[in-house]
Amino acid sequence: MYVTTFYSFKGGVGRTMALVNAAVELAQRGRRVLAVDFDLEAPGLDTFNVLRTRKKRPGIVDFVTEYLDTGRAPEVERFVHESKGVGENGGCLHVMPSGEQHARYATSYREIDWLDLYERRDGFLLFEDLKAQWEQFVKPDYVLIDSRTGHTDTGGICTRQLPDAVAILFFPNDQNLRGLTTVVQDIRFEARSPRNKQIDLHFVMSNVPDLDDEDRVLERKIDAFREKLGFTGEPLMLHRYDSLSLLNQAVFTKDRPRSRLAKEYRDLVDEIVGRNLEDKDGALRYIGQAGQRDATGTTYETAEEIDRKLARIEKAHGGDGKGHRGDGEVLFALGLFMEEKGQRERAKSLWDRAIKAGCVDPEAYLKRARSRDDSGDSAGACEDALQMLQVPDLSHSLVLDAARLVPAERAGDVAASAAVNSMDGDGRIWVARELDQSPGQIAVAIPLLQPIAHDDVLPAGERRLAGSLLASRYIGTGRCDEAATLLCDGGRDVGDMDIEEVFDYGMALWGETGEVVRGPFDRFLQLDEASEDRDPHLNRYVRMTLAYWATGQLARTRDYLELAREALAAGMGVWGDSAFSCWRYYEPSASEFLEDLDGIEALINGDTSHKPRFMTAAEEASDVGE
Repeated sequence: MYVTTFYSFKGGVGRTMALVNAAVELAQRGRRVLAVDFDLEAPGLDTFNVLRTRKKRPGIVDFVTEYLDTGRAPEVERFVHESKGVGENGGCLHVMPSGEQHARYATSYREIDWLDLYERRDGFLLFEDLKAQWEQFVKPDYVLIDSRTGHTDTGGICTRQLPDAVAILFFPNDQNLRGLTTVVQDIRFEARSPRNKQIDLHFVMSNVPDLDDEDRVLERKIDAFREKLGFTGEPLMLHRYDSLSLLNQAVFTKDRPRSRLAKEYRDLVDEIVGRNLEDKDGALRYIGQAGQRDATGTTYETAEEIDRKLARIEKAHGGDGKGHRGDGEVLFALGLFMEEKGQRERAKSLWDRAIKAGCVDPEAYLKRARSRDDSGDSAGACEDALQMLQVPDLSHSLVLDAARLVPAERAGDVAASAAVNSMDGDGRIWVARELDQSPGQIAVAIPLLQPIAHDDVLPAGERRLAGSLLASRYIGTGRCDEAATLLCDGGRDVGDMDIEEVFDYGMALWGETGEVVRGPFDRFLQLDEASEDRDPHLNRYVRMTLAYWATGQLARTRDYLELAREALAAGMGVWGDSAFSCWRYYEPSASEFLEDLDGIEALINGDTSHKPRFMTAAEEASDVGE
């Protein structure tokens, strides 16, 4: 239960209107709301149609009067009623009015001696009991209290004892500034009092004219309020709204939701919710903003304050260990925050709890999968990745991230997943192309490509692209005979192949027969000579090295090998710490690539024991994906 008082030092700022709109908006967002009319001298909540009842209802004045007569706190159930037809998705709106509006109401109100109530009749405990009864009977997520203006006997109850937050509405003039200064100081004093109660403050400039501020009049007033009342940033703003709907006390968030005023009321609700760490939206908002700095590099909370609030969030949303598992989305967000702060073990624990609490965000599984993989639990990482892939319509990048954590023997599970089956051919090809950082990854790519390469319904260009990539993946896993067959599909020969295909065909024949067949490499060199795309990069230099060696042109072979070494040293064609190697047919690290160049040089120098590394993969390859 989060209690927010709506207070203004002077009237005429639309305080009650703001409260009603906020209450209805919260109910429409699925929150349980209790609106309390504590403006006992000039009550107004019951004048709004959404809060009005057919018969008169007792309220605050009657509750206090009965206590004074009997010495016992009445049961609050008799003083609260529900507004029918307000609320969505489990939300509802209850009302506790100021009192039954009969002829003796004013007399009953004036007969209450508030000072005596607190000094001699345990008034403080009475209202603590009232709060407890609200929570027990109504079970509200939010209590919104409409407080009387000015300095009053009941002002401290509404602005200091009862609330967790106070929304201070004001028109920006000197009269309001002078009056609010003392009120704000009193509210802030609660944090230094024996109760040590921190009350959130929302500063809301209301009834503001919608005019150009060419002379900076409004800007200077805001600066004065900011300095005197001790707040940072811009106050919330409710502009003056000229509409006859105000005469009918329309609830703009319900009746005119697209109006500017409705949006401004929703902004106020967002601020209230954002300070309530027990509200899921408020918790997520705080986690997202915790520790952020403004343009000057200033943060307005200490590390200790942030830790304290995060602990409150975890306590409120982390489950009780007695059947309530907590909120998975909040726990996941807490894990992300801890990861960002370098607390990886703490983050992993939170992600475990988030998933157990029912978090279905695919990134929760991805985060936990990566942390498991980093700690050596590859089986657990695989299971999390496959669970993540059960979600259809994942982004291509998330599918790739998950697939990279799945071993070759589970490649079929990737291909059969809901995420992959909801992708089009272009998406599958993109993922398969990016799966090139290990033999395991290229094995996972194979069953992604096979259906596309052999689907006669698809356009020929898409089939050929998938087939060319599939042949490359076959070579990388030692299935050179299948690669050669695929590249010659439909009776094609080297004259029908593009530059990528003809090089791969030559490598596939080498791997299949153990002998170098010169024809494909001659054709590769011809196509390279005719190509306009001859940019210097590592992959091209290595292919040229092998092609010149295969065709017996050793001088050119050594030239291109040297170019390849220079390119590797300069990082040309290297992404991150890896680059594609046609000696392996996947992307090894830069240090492994250097080993490949050494192996190629040994082969050039006549050491035939050095062969492309993919040729040894045939013995290890499985029939995964067939």
